Amino acid sequence: MSSSALTHSTIKNGWYSEVNDMWPGQSMNIEVDEILHVEKSKLQDVLVFKSKTYGNVLVLDGIIQVTERDEFSYQEMITHPALFSHPNPERVLVIGGGDGGVLREVIKHPQVKEAVLCDIDETVIRVSKKYLPGMSISYTDPRVTVHIGDGFDFLKNKKDYFDVIITDSSDPVGPAEKLYESHYYELMSGALRAGGIVSAQGECQWLDLPLIKSVTKFARKIFPVVKYAYTTIPTYTSGQIGFVLCAKDASTNFKEPLRRLSSEEELKLFKYYNSEIHRASFALPNFTRKEIEDSTN
Repeated sequence: MSSSALTHSTIKNGWYSEVNDMWPGQSMNIEVDEILHVEKSKLQDVLVFKSKTYGNVLVLDGIIQVTERDEFSYQEMITHPALFSHPNPERVLVIGGGDGGVLREVIKHPQVKEAVLCDIDETVIRVSKKYLPGMSISYTDPRVTVHIGDGFDFLKNKKDYFDVIITDSSDPVGPAEKLYESHYYELMSGALRAGGIVSAQGECQWLDLPLIKSVTKFARKIFPVVKYAYTTIPTYTSGQIGFVLCAKDASTNFKEPLRRLSSEEELKLFKYYNSEIHRASFALPNFTRKEIEDSTN
């Protein structure tokens, strides 16, 4: 079937509309130029379309995962605050992230000797290699290895191994739901070497404060240092997404990068991240700060 004949329930009259019970009363709409790919994998609904203004867009189960125009904000900020907070991140694990964007950022660090991606759905990797080359180019790096399977099972077999674990998960529905539970954070802790760091997708403070409060509360029972940071990104619901950062070393100060690049190097390597953005991402509005501070009780 040619791409011009493809249809999808979320696209009507030339517009993609993201309507979901997780954000009642609002929706995200993007004008569509062409539907490129529609597929039902074993686990989820996969859609790729070319938009009028945001480049190619990957949608899983009716929720935008990445667009070529703004993906760098998310990929850089789930990655670099964690890696720049570790003195020597040699072994990095990415759980989820089949589009390859987080891997692309991980391998920008010369300290990284091994970058492993574990994704439960090979379809996302295959589709991203075809339609999202700016992200999936990371798969060509010789330091990268890929494991197709469940992140839980993978972590059970890796003890005291990784320096940084990044969980690039979708929203807490379907296969990703258990990635927001305490047992998962316990498994990540066990898979980290001494001084290890976690960076996990932490949802939106405008929509998901009860979940953020729950995650930070149980995470503090597992890790001595837990912080919440966020970035701006127009095509994620409400224009923001956050990250839960955890450290096994009680002396870790996430707000201050351990390693610094020159301004020239930052401009060359990154579109969003810099050392000032690193610090600022942990400055939370009062309504969020109050909830997260209350989660220590």
